[in-house]
Amino acid sequence: MTRLSAFLTCALCLVPFALIERRTSVLSQASGLSYEVYAVRFASVSYPVGSLVAGADRTRRIDIAFTIWVMKGSGRTILLDAGFYREKFLQQWKPVDYVRPTDALATGLKIAPDAVTDIIVSHSHWDHADGVDLFPKAKIWIQRQEYEYYVGPQGEVLHSGGVDSDDAKMFAALNADGRVLLVDGDAREIIPGITVYTGGKHTYASQYAGVQTRSGVVILASDNAYLYENLEEHRAIAQTLDAASNLVAQERMLRLAAAPKFVIPGHDPSVFERFPEVAKGVARID
Repeated sequence: MTRLSAFLTCALCLVPFALIERRTSVLSQASGLSYEVYAVRFASVSYPVGSLVAGADRTRRIDIAFTIWVMKGSGRTILLDAGFYREKFLQQWKPVDYVRPTDALATGLKIAPDAVTDIIVSHSHWDHADGVDLFPKAKIWIQRQEYEYYVGPQGEVLHSGGVDSDDAKMFAALNADGRVLLVDGDAREIIPGITVYTGGKHTYASQYAGVQTRSGVVILASDNAYLYENLEEHRAIAQTLDAASNLVAQERMLRLAAAPKFVIPGHDPSVFERFPEVAKGVARID
């Protein structure tokens, strides 16, 4: 290594990571990329807040929103997560006001299943991943470590706490068809204007997404922050592999977003009160 290259390497090491992220955001804005972002609610379940927010009173309950996030732009229709539809989940959880994810999208935003080009799977839990095979033309983006930790080559479940057995078989079949795209780590721009990040530790390698919009970056946290209460009271999610890492991830989300209001938690029903409703069960984030 020459003295000059060594100097440049050391100098780059001194650049704060947050500054690099901010510059990346500015470059995305300068490119003119912009997505419309929507939240589509397709079901509700009563759930103890203490199972969502670390240290919260477990006698408190909330009707959590099961949500699909839609990003439209650059000739693509992209989902963050795809909900669930298999009968066993409906029987076990008995969701209220349940609408099949494909029907919710078709009714609320006139999106047909075969119009979805990409699905970003935040993590492998059933309520986020079960519906990916409802969309026949979509590419499936999931973290490599998440996939390889939970899903075996033949669709077997390798470790508990992540993927459901039927969904593991589904993922393996989609992978064999060449539709699963494995993301290698943190801060990856997988689609122009859309970057995924890791560190929330809800599951082995859960991810969240930063989306370039007309107002700047919107962060779709998924289960890396269940409720606004996690973000506003700086409390880790109650279901995490590492509470300290989860809090660091939440802090990072707030830095990355154009404004604090643009960090969107994964299951908070008040998302549909804080942002304008454009159809029943559909809120436009930006």
